[in-house]
Amino acid sequence: MKNFENEAKPFIKWAGGKSSLVGDIKKYYPDELGNEIYKYCEPFVGGGAVLFDILSNYDIKEVYISDINEELINLYKTIKNNVEDLILILKKIQDVYILSSEEERKKYYYEKRDEFNKYILKEIDDIIYGSALFIFLNRTCFNGLYRVNKSGLFNVPMGRYKNPRICDDKNLRVVSNKLQKVQIFNKKYDESIDFVDKNTFVYFDPPYRPISESSSFVSYAKDMFDDNEQINLANYFKKLSDKGAICVLSNSDPKNTSEDDNFFDELYKEFNIHRVKTNRRINSNGNKRGELSELLITNRF
Repeated sequence: MKNFENEAKPFIKWAGGKSSLVGDIKKYYPDELGNEIYKYCEPFVGGGAVLFDILSNYDIKEVYISDINEELINLYKTIKNNVEDLILILKKIQDVYILSSEEERKKYYYEKRDEFNKYILKEIDDIIYGSALFIFLNRTCFNGLYRVNKSGLFNVPMGRYKNPRICDDKNLRVVSNKLQKVQIFNKKYDESIDFVDKNTFVYFDPPYRPISESSSFVSYAKDMFDDNEQINLANYFKKLSDKGAICVLSNSDPKNTSEDDNFFDELYKEFNIHRVKTNRRINSNGNKRGELSELLITNRF
Protein backbone atom coordinates (compact mmCIF):
# COMPACT_ATOMS: atom_id res chain seq x y z
CA MET A 1 0.00 0.00 0.00
CA LYS A 2 1.29 3.43 -0.92
CA ASN A 3 2.47 5.56 2.00
CA PHE A 4 0.96 8.98 1.32
CA GLU A 5 2.64 10.34 4.46
CA ASN A 6 5.96 9.92 2.64
CA GLU A 7 4.84 11.39 -0.69
CA ALA A 8 6.57 14.63 -1.66
CA LYS A 9 4.58 17.26 -3.56
CA PRO A 10 5.65 20.43 -5.37
CA PHE A 11 6.25 23.16 -2.78
CA ILE A 12 5.58 26.04 -5.19
CA LYS A 13 3.12 26.86 -7.92
CA TRP A 14 4.83 27.08 -11.30
CA ALA A 15 3.73 28.26 -14.72
CA GLY A 16 3.30 25.10 -16.77
CA GLY A 17 3.66 22.86 -13.72
CA LYS A 18 3.09 19.22 -14.57
CA SER A 19 0.97 17.99 -11.64
CA SER A 20 -2.03 17.50 -13.93
CA LEU A 21 0.04 15.71 -16.58
CA VAL A 22 2.03 13.33 -14.38
CA GLY A 23 -0.42 10.51 -15.16
CA ASP A 24 0.26 10.89 -18.89
CA ILE A 25 4.01 11.29 -18.45
CA LYS A 26 4.21 8.16 -16.25
CA LYS A 27 3.21 6.06 -19.28
CA TYR A 28 6.67 6.74 -20.68
CA TYR A 29 8.70 6.05 -17.54
CA PRO A 30 11.41 3.40 -18.06
CA ASP A 31 9.58 0.79 -15.98
CA GLU A 32 6.76 0.89 -18.54
CA LEU A 33 9.40 -0.21 -21.05
CA GLY A 34 10.54 -3.04 -18.80
CA ASN A 35 13.56 -1.07 -17.57
CA GLU A 36 14.43 0.08 -14.07
CA ILE A 37 15.22 3.72 -13.36
CA TYR A 38 18.82 3.82 -12.09
CA LYS A 39 19.53 7.49 -12.77
CA TYR A 40 17.17 10.41 -13.26
CA CYS A 41 17.92 13.80 -14.80
CA GLU A 42 15.61 16.84 -15.01
CA PRO A 43 17.44 19.84 -16.53
CA PHE A 44 14.48 22.28 -16.31
CA VAL A 45 13.26 21.33 -12.85
CA GLY A 46 10.76 24.18 -12.25
CA GLY A 47 8.17 23.08 -9.71
CA GLY A 48 9.38 19.48 -9.83
CA ALA A 49 6.07 17.60 -10.17
CA VAL A 50 7.67 14.73 -12.13
CA LEU A 51 10.77 14.80 -9.92
CA PHE A 52 8.72 14.35 -6.76
CA ASP A 53 6.59 11.63 -8.31
CA ILE A 54 9.73 9.68 -9.14
CA LEU A 55 11.40 10.33 -5.77
CA SER A 56 8.21 9.19 -3.99
CA ASN A 57 7.79 5.98 -5.99
CA TYR A 58 11.24 4.75 -7.03
CA ASP A 59 14.53 4.06 -5.30
CA ILE A 60 16.81 5.98 -7.65
CA LYS A 61 20.57 5.67 -7.18
CA GLU A 62 21.54 9.06 -8.68
CA VAL A 63 19.43 12.14 -9.37
CA TYR A 64 20.49 15.35 -11.16
CA ILE A 65 18.30 18.46 -11.34
CA SER A 66 19.13 21.90 -12.66
CA ASP A 67 17.60 25.19 -13.68
CA ILE A 68 18.94 28.58 -14.83
CA ASN A 69 16.76 30.37 -12.27
CA GLU A 70 19.31 30.92 -9.49
CA GLU A 71 16.75 31.87 -6.85
CA LEU A 72 14.74 28.71 -7.56
CA ILE A 73 17.83 26.52 -7.25
CA ASN A 74 18.80 28.30 -4.01
CA LEU A 75 15.33 27.42 -2.72
CA TYR A 76 15.80 23.73 -3.55
CA LYS A 77 19.19 23.76 -1.81
CA THR A 78 17.73 25.54 1.23
CA ILE A 79 14.98 22.95 1.59
CA LYS A 80 17.56 20.18 1.25
CA ASN A 81 20.06 21.60 3.73
CA ASN A 82 18.27 24.10 6.03
CA VAL A 83 14.59 23.16 6.06
CA GLU A 84 13.97 23.84 9.77
CA ASP A 85 15.45 27.35 9.56
CA LEU A 86 13.29 27.99 6.48
CA ILE A 87 10.16 26.78 8.27
CA LEU A 88 10.80 29.10 11.24
CA ILE A 89 11.00 32.14 8.95
CA LEU A 90 7.95 31.11 6.94
CA LYS A 91 5.86 30.63 10.08
CA LYS A 92 6.71 34.15 11.24
CA ILE A 93 5.84 35.60 7.82
CA GLN A 94 2.59 33.59 7.73
CA ASP A 95 1.54 34.76 11.20
CA VAL A 96 2.04 38.41 10.26
CA TYR A 97 0.31 38.14 6.89
CA ILE A 98 -2.73 36.13 7.95
CA LEU A 99 -3.54 38.45 10.86
CA SER A 100 -3.19 41.61 8.77
CA SER A 101 -5.96 43.67 7.21
CA GLU A 102 -6.25 43.88 3.43
CA GLU A 103 -4.40 47.19 3.32
CA GLU A 104 -1.71 45.91 5.67
CA ARG A 105 -1.31 42.78 3.54
CA LYS A 106 -0.84 44.86 0.43
CA LYS A 107 1.84 46.99 2.09
CA TYR A 108 3.56 43.89 3.49
CA TYR A 109 3.50 42.08 0.11
CA TYR A 110 5.19 44.92 -1.76
CA GLU A 111 7.74 45.40 1.02
CA LYS A 112 8.65 41.72 0.73
CA ARG A 113 8.72 41.92 -3.06
CA ASP A 114 11.21 44.80 -2.80
CA GLU A 115 13.32 42.73 -0.39
CA PHE A 116 13.23 39.77 -2.77
CA ASN A 117 14.49 41.95 -5.59
CA LYS A 118 17.32 43.14 -3.34
CA TYR A 119 18.07 39.45 -2.81
CA ILE A 120 18.12 38.91 -6.59
CA LEU A 121 20.52 41.87 -6.91
CA LYS A 122 22.75 40.36 -4.16
CA GLU A 123 22.05 43.31 -1.87
CA ILE A 124 20.66 40.78 0.61
CA ASP A 125 22.92 37.75 0.90
CA ASP A 126 20.85 35.61 3.28
CA ILE A 127 19.87 32.67 1.06
CA ILE A 128 17.55 31.09 3.65
CA TYR A 129 15.63 34.36 4.07
CA GLY A 130 15.59 34.90 0.30
CA SER A 131 14.18 31.41 -0.13
CA ALA A 132 11.44 32.17 2.40
CA LEU A 133 10.59 35.31 0.44
CA PHE A 134 10.38 33.20 -2.73
CA ILE A 135 7.78 30.90 -1.16
CA PHE A 136 5.84 33.79 0.40
CA LEU A 137 5.57 35.65 -2.90
CA ASN A 138 4.71 32.47 -4.77
CA ARG A 139 1.86 31.77 -2.37
CA THR A 140 0.45 35.30 -2.35
CA CYS A 141 1.14 36.79 -5.79
CA PHE A 142 -1.25 36.84 -8.73
CA ASN A 143 -1.91 33.26 -9.93
CA GLY A 144 1.31 32.01 -8.34
CA LEU A 145 3.32 33.29 -11.30
CA TYR A 146 7.06 33.70 -11.34
CA ARG A 147 7.84 36.45 -13.82
CA VAL A 148 10.76 38.81 -14.12
CA ASN A 149 11.41 41.90 -16.21
CA LYS A 150 14.36 42.44 -18.56
CA SER A 151 16.52 43.38 -15.57
CA GLY A 152 15.69 40.04 -13.94
CA LEU A 153 13.56 41.58 -11.18
CA PHE A 154 10.36 39.95 -9.93
CA ASN A 155 7.36 42.05 -10.98
CA VAL A 156 4.21 40.02 -10.31
CA PRO A 157 1.47 41.97 -8.48
CA MET A 158 -0.27 40.78 -5.35
CA GLY A 159 -3.02 38.19 -5.67
CA ARG A 160 -6.25 37.89 -3.72
CA TYR A 161 -6.27 34.95 -1.31
CA LYS A 162 -8.19 34.93 1.94
CA ASN A 163 -6.12 32.32 3.75
CA PRO A 164 -3.04 31.30 1.74
CA ARG A 165 -0.95 28.44 3.10
CA ILE A 166 2.45 30.05 3.20
CA CYS A 167 4.16 27.46 5.39
CA ASP A 168 3.39 23.82 4.57
CA ASP A 169 5.93 22.51 7.06
CA LYS A 170 4.90 18.87 6.73
CA ASN A 171 5.48 18.75 2.96
CA LEU A 172 8.68 20.80 3.23
CA ARG A 173 10.14 18.20 5.59
CA VAL A 174 9.14 15.33 3.29
CA VAL A 175 10.64 17.19 0.32
CA SER A 176 13.84 17.84 2.29
CA ASN A 177 14.18 14.15 3.03
CA LYS A 178 13.67 13.22 -0.63
CA LEU A 179 16.21 15.80 -1.82
CA GLN A 180 19.05 14.33 0.26
CA LYS A 181 20.04 12.05 -2.62
CA VAL A 182 19.65 14.76 -5.28
CA GLN A 183 22.46 16.74 -6.95
CA ILE A 184 21.18 20.31 -7.46
CA PHE A 185 22.74 22.71 -9.96
CA ASN A 186 22.22 26.25 -11.24
CA LYS A 187 23.22 25.35 -14.81
CA LYS A 188 21.94 25.35 -18.37
CA TYR A 189 20.21 22.19 -19.52
CA ASP A 190 23.06 21.06 -21.78
CA GLU A 191 25.54 21.04 -18.90
CA SER A 192 23.92 17.77 -17.79
CA ILE A 193 25.73 15.95 -20.62
CA ASP A 194 28.35 14.24 -18.44
CA PHE A 195 25.75 12.90 -15.99
CA VAL A 196 23.60 11.22 -18.62
CA ASP A 197 24.35 7.71 -19.85
CA LYS A 198 22.41 4.71 -21.16
CA ASN A 199 21.01 4.03 -17.67
CA THR A 200 19.47 7.51 -17.31
CA PHE A 201 15.87 8.63 -17.64
CA VAL A 202 15.73 12.29 -18.71
CA TYR A 203 12.63 14.46 -18.55
CA PHE A 204 12.71 17.86 -20.25
CA ASP A 205 10.14 20.52 -19.35
CA PRO A 206 11.52 23.64 -21.06
CA PRO A 207 9.86 27.04 -21.28
CA TYR A 208 6.98 26.40 -23.66
CA ARG A 209 6.83 27.87 -27.11
CA PRO A 210 3.98 30.44 -27.01
CA ILE A 211 0.87 29.35 -28.89
CA SER A 212 -0.24 32.97 -29.22
CA GLU A 213 1.11 36.43 -28.45
CA SER A 214 -1.09 36.74 -25.37
CA SER A 215 0.10 33.39 -23.98
CA SER A 216 3.77 34.30 -24.19
CA PHE A 217 4.89 33.39 -20.71
CA VAL A 218 8.55 32.45 -20.91
CA SER A 219 10.07 35.14 -18.71
CA TYR A 220 10.75 33.12 -15.58
CA ALA A 221 14.37 34.08 -16.26
CA LYS A 222 15.61 37.24 -17.94
CA ASP A 223 16.97 35.34 -20.97
CA MET A 224 14.25 34.43 -23.47
CA PHE A 225 13.82 30.87 -24.74
CA ASP A 226 13.03 31.52 -28.40
CA ASP A 227 12.69 29.21 -31.44
CA ASN A 228 16.46 29.04 -31.85
CA GLU A 229 16.71 27.72 -28.30
CA GLN A 230 13.94 25.19 -29.04
CA ILE A 231 16.02 23.98 -32.02
CA ASN A 232 19.15 23.74 -29.85
CA LEU A 233 17.19 21.76 -27.29
CA ALA A 234 15.95 19.34 -29.96
CA ASN A 235 19.56 18.75 -31.00
CA TYR A 236 20.47 18.04 -27.38
CA PHE A 237 17.50 15.66 -27.07
CA LYS A 238 18.92 13.75 -30.04
CA LYS A 239 22.41 13.78 -28.54
CA LEU A 240 21.17 12.18 -25.31
CA SER A 241 19.08 9.69 -27.29
CA ASP A 242 22.23 8.68 -29.16
CA LYS A 243 23.88 8.04 -25.77
CA GLY A 244 21.12 5.51 -25.05
CA ALA A 245 19.18 7.54 -22.48
CA ILE A 246 15.40 7.23 -22.27
CA CYS A 247 14.11 10.75 -22.96
CA VAL A 248 10.72 12.44 -22.61
CA LEU A 249 10.05 16.09 -23.45
CA SER A 250 6.91 18.19 -23.03
CA ASN A 251 5.97 21.36 -24.89
CA SER A 252 3.03 23.34 -26.19
CA ASP A 253 1.14 22.18 -29.26
CA PRO A 254 1.13 24.88 -31.97
CA LYS A 255 -1.83 23.14 -33.61
CA ASN A 256 -4.08 24.47 -30.84
CA THR A 257 -4.15 27.71 -32.77
CA SER A 258 -2.88 26.80 -36.24
CA GLU A 259 -3.24 23.42 -37.93
CA ASP A 260 -0.54 24.51 -40.37
CA ASP A 261 2.08 25.09 -37.69
CA ASN A 262 4.33 22.05 -37.91
CA PHE A 263 7.25 23.49 -35.94
CA PHE A 264 7.57 20.64 -33.45
CA ASP A 265 6.32 17.95 -35.82
CA GLU A 266 9.26 18.77 -38.09
CA LEU A 267 11.73 19.36 -35.28
CA TYR A 268 11.09 15.97 -33.66
CA LYS A 269 10.02 14.01 -36.74
CA GLU A 270 12.43 11.15 -36.01
CA PHE A 271 10.89 10.66 -32.56
CA ASN A 272 7.43 9.82 -31.23
CA ILE A 273 5.03 12.75 -30.83
CA HIS A 274 2.03 12.26 -28.53
CA ARG A 275 -0.75 14.80 -28.04
CA VAL A 276 -2.39 14.80 -24.61
CA LYS A 277 -5.24 16.88 -23.25
CA THR A 278 -4.74 19.35 -20.42
CA ASN A 279 -6.41 22.45 -19.00
CA ARG A 280 -5.06 25.95 -19.43
CA ARG A 281 -4.57 27.17 -15.86
CA ILE A 282 -2.84 30.53 -16.24
CA ASN A 283 -4.99 33.06 -18.03
CA SER A 284 -6.43 36.28 -16.65
CA ASN A 285 -9.61 35.67 -18.64
CA GLY A 286 -11.51 32.83 -16.98
CA ASN A 287 -13.45 32.13 -20.19
CA LYS A 288 -10.20 31.20 -21.91
CA ARG A 289 -9.17 28.54 -19.42
CA GLY A 290 -10.16 25.50 -21.36
CA GLU A 291 -8.93 22.16 -22.65
CA LEU A 292 -5.89 22.22 -24.91
CA SER A 293 -3.48 19.62 -26.18
CA GLU A 294 0.16 19.53 -25.19
CA LEU A 295 3.00 17.53 -26.69
CA LEU A 296 4.88 14.66 -25.11
CA ILE A 297 7.85 13.67 -27.25
CA THR A 298 9.55 10.35 -26.53
CA ASN A 299 12.46 8.48 -28.02
CA ARG A 300 11.34 4.93 -27.21
CA PHE A 301 7.59 4.64 -27.85
